[in-house]
Amino acid sequence: MRYVLSLDQGTTSSRAILFDHEGRIAASASHEFPQLYPDSGWVEHDPFEILTSQLSSAVEVMGKTGVRPRDVVALGITNQRETTVVWDRETGKPVYNAIVWQDSRTGALIKKLVEEGMEDMVRRKTGLLLSPYFSATKIAWILDNIDGVRQRAEAGKLAFGTVDSWLVWNLTSGKRHITDRTNACRTLLYNIVDDKWDQDLLKLFNIPESMLPEVVWSSEKAGNVTTSLALSDIVIAGIAGDQQSALFGQLCVSPGDAKNTYGTGCFLLENIGERFSLSENRLITTLTCSVDRKLEYALEGSIFIGGAVVQWLRDNMKFVRKSSDIETIAASVSDSDGVFFVPAFTGLGAPYWDAQARGLIIGLQRGTQIGHIARAAIESIAFQVSDVLHVMATDTKTSLTALRVDGGAAANDLLMQFQADLLRMPVHRPAVLETTALGAAYLAGLASGFWSDVSELRQHRKTDTIFQPKADNRQMEKLQATWKEAVKRSRNWHQEV
Repeated sequence: MRYVLSLDQGTTSSRAILFDHEGRIAASASHEFPQLYPDSGWVEHDPFEILTSQLSSAVEVMGKTGVRPRDVVALGITNQRETTVVWDRETGKPVYNAIVWQDSRTGALIKKLVEEGMEDMVRRKTGLLLSPYFSATKIAWILDNIDGVRQRAEAGKLAFGTVDSWLVWNLTSGKRHITDRTNACRTLLYNIVDDKWDQDLLKLFNIPESMLPEVVWSSEKAGNVTTSLALSDIVIAGIAGDQQSALFGQLCVSPGDAKNTYGTGCFLLENIGERFSLSENRLITTLTCSVDRKLEYALEGSIFIGGAVVQWLRDNMKFVRKSSDIETIAASVSDSDGVFFVPAFTGLGAPYWDAQARGLIIGLQRGTQIGHIARAAIESIAFQVSDVLHVMATDTKTSLTALRVDGGAAANDLLMQFQADLLRMPVHRPAVLETTALGAAYLAGLASGFWSDVSELRQHRKTDTIFQPKADNRQMEKLQATWKEAVKRSRNWHQEV
C-alpha cells in the first residue's frame, strides 16, 4: 500500500492522517497543546509546542500502522493561518511566542490606520480588511516590543513565517524558508492582484522584506524531510492554509461552490473564479489552492469562535468533561428557552469586524438549565454562519442551493439540523469530515503523481449525509431577529485603557 501523509496543524491540536489512494483514512493521531493567555485579548502558542505536537502526531501515526517512509508518496501540510512566528535564522529559536490569529492586542494600531484612511489601499491590494486578525500587525508588535528584535530583523538575521513556514523550516533543517500563496495572502503584506510581496504594505507596517519567506504554489514539490527518521526523505509537496485546504478537500473548484468548516472558528468560503473582486459587505477576498498555477479567488467570511465555544464550556466553565458530551446535554431540552449566547471572546469577525465586542449570554431566567446554555452555545455557531451566508449571497448575486460542511463540530447532528433549518437549505456532510487534512493530501498527491487530476478525486468521494430543513420558517426568522439584537448588545464593549 502507498499513502499520502497529511499534517494538519490547528489552533488547539496538531493532527497527522494517512490517506490511501481511495481518499480513505488509514490512521490518524492527534495531540493537543497549551493555549496561552498572558493578557486580556492576547492569545499565544509556544512555537516549539506546535512543532513537537505535530511531529509527535506524525511519528505516532507512522508507528501505529507500521508504515515506512518509503511507503509515503508525499507529505501535505495544512495549518492555522495568520498565526505569526518570528525566529532567528542561525539558531532557529523563536524570539517570542507565536501570536495566534485570535489575538486582538494590535487593535489600537489597526484603529489608527483606519482613521488615517489606509484601509481602501490595503483592500485593493490584499482583499483583506484592516484587522488584528491578520499577520502584519502581529509582526510589527514583535519588532517594536521585544528588546533588540527590530535591529536583528533589519540586519537580516530574523525570519517571519506563518505556521506552515515554521514547520517546513524545521522539517528541512532550515534549508527551505517558504510559504504558499494561500498563507501569504493572509499576512496583509501580499498583493493578490500582482502576485508578490508589496513594497507599499511593507512600508506601511514597517517590516523588513528580508524577513519574508519565498512564495510557492500550494501543489508543488518543495523539499524533503531531513529532521525526523520516522519521516526521513518524504517529499513535502502540498501546503495550504486550513480553510483553502478544506475548500479544495471538498472539491469546491468551480465558481459558486461553497463550504463551511466548523473548527475552532468557522470559515465560510465561496469560489468566485479567476477575477479579483471585493465584497460590499466586509467579507474578504482570498486566494484559493490552484493545481493549474494560476490565481483563483474566493470570498470568505471568518468567524473567530465556532467550536471553541464548546471548548470554553468544557475548560473554563467545567460544564462537560469532554467536548462530545455537549450534544447530549443540549438535546436534554427542546430549545434554548430564550437564551442566546454571543461568543465574542476575542471580538467579532465577519460580517461585523468588531475587535471591541465581547461575549454575552442573555435571556437567563430562574428556570434556565445547563441544557439551555449548551443549546444556545451550539446554536450560536449556526447563527454566525447564517449571518455570513446572507451577506455573501448579496455580494455574489447568487443563492446557494446547498452548503457543504466539514470540521470537528460538523459531527454534531443537532448543530447540522439547526443550520439547515436556519438557512432553509440542505446541508451536505461528507463521509470524511477531515476535509482540511484531505485537501492537503490531495494537493501533495497531485503534485507527486499519486492522483492524476481532480476528476479522479471526484470518483473517490463517498456519499454525503444530507440534512434537510424541517423547522417552521417564521420561527426561524424570529430567532434570527433576536440573535441580531443579542449581537448588537455585545458590540463595542471593550475599550482600550
